Amino acid sequence: MENILITGGAGFIGSNFVKYMLRETADVNIFNYDALTYAGNLENLKEIEDDNRYRFIKGKIQNQELVRYVIQEYGITGIINFAAESHVDRSIISATPFIETNIQGTLVLLEVAKDFEIKRFLQVSTDEVYGSLGKEGLFTEMSPLSPNSPYSASKTSADLLVRAFVETYGLNAVITRCSNNYGPYQFPEKLIPLMLLNAKENKQLPVYGDGMNIRDWIYVDDHCRGIWAAFQKGKKGEVYNIGGNCEKPNIEIVKTILSMLGKPESLITFVKDRLGHDRRYAIDSSKIKNELGWAPEIRFDEGMKKTVEWYLSNESWCQNVRSGAYLDYYKKQYNL
Repeated sequence: MENILITGGAGFIGSNFVKYMLRETADVNIFNYDALTYAGNLENLKEIEDDNRYRFIKGKIQNQELVRYVIQEYGITGIINFAAESHVDRSIISATPFIETNIQGTLVLLEVAKDFEIKRFLQVSTDEVYGSLGKEGLFTEMSPLSPNSPYSASKTSADLLVRAFVETYGLNAVITRCSNNYGPYQFPEKLIPLMLLNAKENKQLPVYGDGMNIRDWIYVDDHCRGIWAAFQKGKKGEVYNIGGNCEKPNIEIVKTILSMLGKPESLITFVKDRLGHDRRYAIDSSKIKNELGWAPEIRFDEGMKKTVEWYLSNESWCQNVRSGAYLDYYKKQYNL
């Protein structure tokens, strides 16, 4: 059995990945290490709490002593780092938590991985490290790193640390950079769940600027498959872009949600644009497709249908997250 440490496994993408691994593999034990900040929610993992291949450990990745203990105590053979502060708006208000978690925390994981000779380290990154595209072209793995927000600058720094540990110490690490994810369990400050829940309640839908900022959208399960492919088969030191080949402007996403819910477009309110708002992202995923055999499988219309149905069917989860009640869940579940 492989013993894999998933950092940030109670967040949106991390929790979907934990469940993907328990569902799709039989020879892997999952150790979920999460600080349970505002975006970490153990309710996301309710259905697998009692799985004998799963264990939760509460902790910050900046805590080197605890990370070292976990690696040694559980015989960890691989690390996949999802742990990150990830909301751009929050990074504009205060960059400090992003530096502490995304840079300093990643450095701790890398140092421990080096010391314990971890067989494989995967850094989950973002297409935002490339900055903004014009009307033409795609981000490739060779695109210059040009971050425009404190969040993307912190992720870029972490990526460069991973590269340095590969080149200097020979660490067996790879990096994945993905486009915008959507799907179940996404925190409601993000575009799709925010607009969906506001529309459901007939509240105004705040859209930045003219709504024409373009993103490449991917359903979270497709991203999970790409991460696992890169972890298993990726070449040491390589970067793999993971994209959905699905470019859409924000305003189109918002109008799609309104149409699916039968709500009027009069709910849309254009607000002052975000500082440093990147205009367009688009991913070239040909490298991971050609080298590792991965490709997105879920069409946008199919993924959006699944996503809308999930949020409408999980009202208690939505209420707990929006009210903050979810923050007490781990205390009850783990008697803390």
